[in-house]
Amino acid sequence: MVSTRVFLIATLLLSVGTTVWSTSQNEDYLEMDLSEYQSLTRLRHLSVEFLDFYQNITLKDLLPGESPRIPTQEDLECLSDLTLLTQGVSTASLWAIRMFDSWGSIPSGILKGNLKDLGNYDECLAIDHSVVSGHSVRGKYCFAKIPFGKISGVPSILNVNTAVCFPSTCSGTHMDTMIRQLFKQLLNLEISADLELVNDASCKTADKEPYDGVTIFTIVLLSILAFLMVLATLYDYFICEDQKKLPPIVKAFSARANSRTLFRIVDNKSNPNVIDCLHGMRCMSLVWVIFGHDYIIAGVSPNINIVDAYKWFNSAFFMLIREGVFSVDTFFFLSGLLVVLLGLRYVERTKGKLNVPMMYLHRYLRLTPVLAIGILIYMKILPLLGDGPLFGGVAMEDYSLCKDNWFWTLLYVQNYATNDLCIAHSWYLAVDMQLYIIAPFLILALYKWGKKGAAGVFVLMLLLASCLFSMMVIKKYSMVSGGTTSMKKIYFGTQTRASPYLIGVLFGYFLHVNRGKTFKLNRPTVWLGWIISLALFFTCIFALYDVSISMPIVDEAFFLTLGRMAWPLGLCWVIFACMQGYGGLANSFLSSPLWQPLSKLSYCAYIFHMLIESLNGGITRTSTYFSNYQVMLRFWGDFGFVVILAYFMYILIEAPFGNLESLLLPTRKPSPAVAPVTKVPATIESTSETAPPLPNKSALTDEKASVTFTASS
Repeated sequence: MVSTRVFLIATLLLSVGTTVWSTSQNEDYLEMDLSEYQSLTRLRHLSVEFLDFYQNITLKDLLPGESPRIPTQEDLECLSDLTLLTQGVSTASLWAIRMFDSWGSIPSGILKGNLKDLGNYDECLAIDHSVVSGHSVRGKYCFAKIPFGKISGVPSILNVNTAVCFPSTCSGTHMDTMIRQLFKQLLNLEISADLELVNDASCKTADKEPYDGVTIFTIVLLSILAFLMVLATLYDYFICEDQKKLPPIVKAFSARANSRTLFRIVDNKSNPNVIDCLHGMRCMSLVWVIFGHDYIIAGVSPNINIVDAYKWFNSAFFMLIREGVFSVDTFFFLSGLLVVLLGLRYVERTKGKLNVPMMYLHRYLRLTPVLAIGILIYMKILPLLGDGPLFGGVAMEDYSLCKDNWFWTLLYVQNYATNDLCIAHSWYLAVDMQLYIIAPFLILALYKWGKKGAAGVFVLMLLLASCLFSMMVIKKYSMVSGGTTSMKKIYFGTQTRASPYLIGVLFGYFLHVNRGKTFKLNRPTVWLGWIISLALFFTCIFALYDVSISMPIVDEAFFLTLGRMAWPLGLCWVIFACMQGYGGLANSFLSSPLWQPLSKLSYCAYIFHMLIESLNGGITRTSTYFSNYQVMLRFWGDFGFVVILAYFMYILIEAPFGNLESLLLPTRKPSPAVAPVTKVPATIESTSETAPPLPNKSALTDEKASVTFTASS
């Protein structure tokens, strides 16, 4: 699973950091004795050593293994270009000197964890030296792995990687063979054939792949949508004087009309069905997601102070980033809460009738257009936006995986069907969709059986929580030290993520049956509620602070199982207190109208935020410095671009398709015999809709909040 581990920052970084510290008693430097350091310094000028060793290169130098094989055409072309290269250096030809000048070396500050030298990426790829008619020597940029672990005894994950530049006719195997022989000569080190020093996957050339059919289709599709948006906006702005007479199809695509909807502020004074604090809660969780992912990108960047970064991994502040996974539980909780609130209101108005197939179709049509176009953009447009030595590497997304498994993502089963996620963070949408499938049955059970139905939901939650605990204990699945299988089973599995959703369902039922009621609480009770709520939050975030990676699996199972219930329980009090007037500063902050536009952008922001982060991480050309301040700078830059991109995608894709869905799908008016909901003013909903309310639009099709709830990692 290419990018999944990267998204789980707690597992990746904590495990590496713990391993490193277990090898060193000095917290400020990597340990290495003098002879080991002297061995490494022999590679300080790697390109010079390479030239000295291969002054008279032969075909044998290119062929791996002791038994020579029959040379191929590729072998001969590589040998020819390497011969031209060595001759060019001997005659001081600028193009040949530039090829070796672009190499990296053993970085300075290696004892502080500076383990990657990016060389000069652009200098290497710019080499294009014509030698004979129809042929030229061109640069090929690769990473060579220097087996630091073999020399110093530190974990192999800390191998030094340095940039090398070869003629493009040479394959990764050719380079691997030559580098391997060089290391054997200089370091007297026999390197196992299982350890690949140069991998073709890390190599890049200046050649650009021609646009394939899918790329052309994506560009044409986005162009058509942009044209329709511009055309509708111009009609709206210059031709139509009365907004009420604007044709629905024009209104669906008009950026002006959709922007009005986006920036329209609705509060509980104008609409008593609004829970204002949900907007702030959703936005803060979204910020937590983006902030945490920025730390992931920063953590796996070519930092010159990895040792300092590992020290940070043991700090209390790191727990705020590591336990950012609880933002997922926030979204699941809010999703269950709003689905039930809106669903119960609807079945009351229709006397227990619920169009389940239409619910599913509505949900699919609201989610899928943005996700489908997002897949196309990540897979085909992102590679056109930039390049760099790290672009598409282990630190970033390998979106080429979408070529083989995009359909699993659009079916919302990727969390079970494949190990190679097309868009790694889309796993949340799969879990949320699968939970939504059971939502109508929970709504009908709560409507028909009331407290008995709620008791059934509670028992279901306990059974699924027990399932998670049992899986971890029996199968030894661990979030801290487990592998891909553990992550897939306990992090991506719907049955293991259901507890927050079901707590949201139960809390939504509580709010529904108590709508219109005012709870009078004395000050000690209010203080006790806030103390318990904050204690739950702090326990979830800091309980594993300074805990060993080898903690007993039973302890971890208890923490994970109870934590996924404790977090949403704390949220229940926050929402209840804010609704009843006991929120104080928390309610003022979370209920600020400034959150509402961002809340409506949250789905697009979630889908496309990794586009910005992958792009900014991938175009890195030089070594970086890891610190909280540097990540803050990265975050605010990324967040600003994410909001701008989310707004553009909202008016280009989400709002138009949401409006079209509302126009095309049949809707049903509630029976007029049912009393208007305004006579019971405390039924509650979110105002985060993709489109303005349209005639005959049912309460259930107004549900957008659970669509916009997005998640991390």
